[in-house]
Amino acid sequence: MADNEEPEKIWDEYDWERFLQQQDRKTERYMELLEKYLDDPNRDQIIAREMGWYHLLDEEGRSWADDVDTRFTEEMELAAEEAEEFADGDSDAESFEMHPLYRASFALTVWIDQLFEELGDLQNNPQAVRLATQSAIASAKLAAALSDDDVDELGMTIAYLKRALKATSNAIEAGVNLKQEIKLDRERCATLDHRLFQIRDGIISLMGEYRSEWRRRFGER
Repeated sequence: MADNEEPEKIWDEYDWERFLQQQDRKTERYMELLEKYLDDPNRDQIIAREMGWYHLLDEEGRSWADDVDTRFTEEMELAAEEAEEFADGDSDAESFEMHPLYRASFALTVWIDQLFEELGDLQNNPQAVRLATQSAIASAKLAAALSDDDVDELGMTIAYLKRALKATSNAIEAGVNLKQEIKLDRERCATLDHRLFQIRDGIISLMGEYRSEWRRRFGER
């Protein structure tokens, strides 16, 4: 008997973008509920009900949630150890942390933190906060995009690169506005512009490479 099952659809960047947008909306809803019921002793049960996570309301679901929390804590501890090893130069693993674009993005977040410390009065400046926040988001999205060494999910990689590009563009806009509000010396202005545009151009270039690879593998959408 012939197998009539259709081959599994390979997601492109647009499929992944729709999926990630759905996850963003769920995350925003969860954060709203968490903030609203943060001090409620029945917080977890209320949030589970509001989110429609009814499987977490029974005993088996609570046990599963406790197990997830335990494993998450263990994974975070392991990640912290690995990060310390990497910072000490003990890690020789090839990963997104070694990618020059991610390293440039991470270096920008460190530079912005140092700028805040040196100037001392930027913590309450909305444009400065937006610059720092969007730069950090760009770095996180780049980490997600570059974490698949084998690039098995090209669509997902491109979708995350698009999000990194959007965050970088927002950071550029915040940087322009910030320079209009406060006096930054010429050297700091040049450094900020150079770092931001270096990251932006790098993301655009990388997106082009991955899109070319997508067309090579799967043809046009």
